[in-house]
Amino acid sequence: MTQHLTDAQKAYNDIAPALADYTDNVLFGDVWKRPGLSPRDRSLITISALVALYRVNELPYHVKLGLENGLGREEIVETITHLAFYAGWPAANTAVTIARKVFADAGN
Repeated sequence: MTQHLTDAQKAYNDIAPALADYTDNVLFGDVWKRPGLSPRDRSLITISALVALYRVNELPYHVKLGLENGLGREEIVETITHLAFYAGWPAANTAVTIARKVFADAGN
């Protein structure tokens, strides 16, 4: 029987299984499920924070998740464009490159 591994388990189980557990159960199992914001809104906020903080390792995952949570390509690009003036041009430039690849991989 093949066990289905979560994204966090694939990323961390070999070296940091507790981090995988916290990611699955606390971050995505509790924080992302809180009723105050929709998953779509949480994705928009997360993408914004990742762009602004230049967190390029996490950005592809969250752009893809944003699409899955109902964000449109245009909304993501507009967010990045808007952030160019608040987070800096290099951060936006890098985010556009990442978004372009995620969109292509997703067929958008």
